[in-house]
Amino acid sequence: MSDLTLSQAIDNIYTSINNDNEDIDSHIAALKAAMAREGVKEAVFEPAKLAQSNRQGRKIMQSYFKKKGVAVAFSV
Repeated sequence: MSDLTLSQAIDNIYTSINNDNEDIDSHIAALKAAMAREGVKEAVFEPAKLAQSNRQGRKIMQSYFKKKGVAVAFSV
């Protein structure tokens, strides 16, 4: 796995979500590694770029990512 920047890892997550969660677990692992390298404790996503940007969709995403060890927040 190459060393992605945090923004590249987040972009890969957006792409995966829009492709029916294709390879989402590997993208979450890359995001987690990028966060550790950059010293970031929380990944921030833009709700407008998500397939399901409603409250329920955001909560499901937060829950799944939390199980994988990644804290998720959403920009306003």
